[in-house]
Amino acid sequence: MSEEEYGVLSAAAEKEHLANGAFAAQVAMAAARGAARPEYALLRESLTAVMHSAGQVRRIGINLNQAVAALHSGELPEQLRWYAQACARTVGKLDDLADELRIRLP
Repeated sequence: MSEEEYGVLSAAAEKEHLANGAFAAQVAMAAARGAARPEYALLRESLTAVMHSAGQVRRIGINLNQAVAALHSGELPEQLRWYAQACARTVGKLDDLADELRIRLP
């Protein structure tokens, strides 16, 4: 393997967060099985971002529900505006992610 080829292999392995040997083994096994090669770094990054965002939305939703319950009891919680703004920011990030995925994926 030339130094250039080794560099390409190392870069691909790093994108997948794998050691060079582990990446080479996965690619070899995928080729032997006729399966897709592990070249899905963008999809994995996107999945990570979506999972993180989903967790944020759940936490914000819980806090927003608690604030609304307090509002119904006659209190106007200070945090209500903050939760609504956080929710709007998170939804905006999800919209941006969806647009990026739409553009970058075939």
